[in-house]
Amino acid sequence: MITKEQVLEVQKKWGDGVVKIGSLKNNRAECETFTSNFINERYSYQNGPVVFKPTKCAIEQFRPTKAEAVSYFIAGDDRKCDEDKGFALQPWTKVRFENSGIILEEKRAIAMGNYFFTDLDGNEAKVEYTFGYKLEEGELKIDVHHSSFPYSLAPVS
Repeated sequence: MITKEQVLEVQKKWGDGVVKIGSLKNNRAECETFTSNFINERYSYQNGPVVFKPTKCAIEQFRPTKAEAVSYFIAGDDRKCDEDKGFALQPWTKVRFENSGIILEEKRAIAMGNYFFTDLDGNEAKVEYTFGYKLEEGELKIDVHHSSFPYSLAPVS
């Protein structure tokens, strides 16, 4: 049975990885290598389908391949989606999760809540998320990732 502690640990690793990517933005080769390894370690692209809907995409909303996920996180001249700006290159100084709920099963877990990305000025960006994890060789890997900004009621004119 997957435990809550395992989910919390993998969330911390994910957040730390996003922060690390941003810290490497001035060394493109090292940033690309780290990001590729990060995607391999955190996501399940090597072992089956991944459904990934990043926060800041409007035209190409879904990223079903590793190359498209890398493009979202670090963009670059060889980006796979033209709208990508490199979300993880912000840079962020901290990512923290506030889970609304976690569903635990023998080989799967689902977590939903808000996560907060802290920028260099200490400002936090609040983002809603759902992550689905599956157990692969003792490691939790993401195969469902949906992020979106909280709903904002448009002003009535």
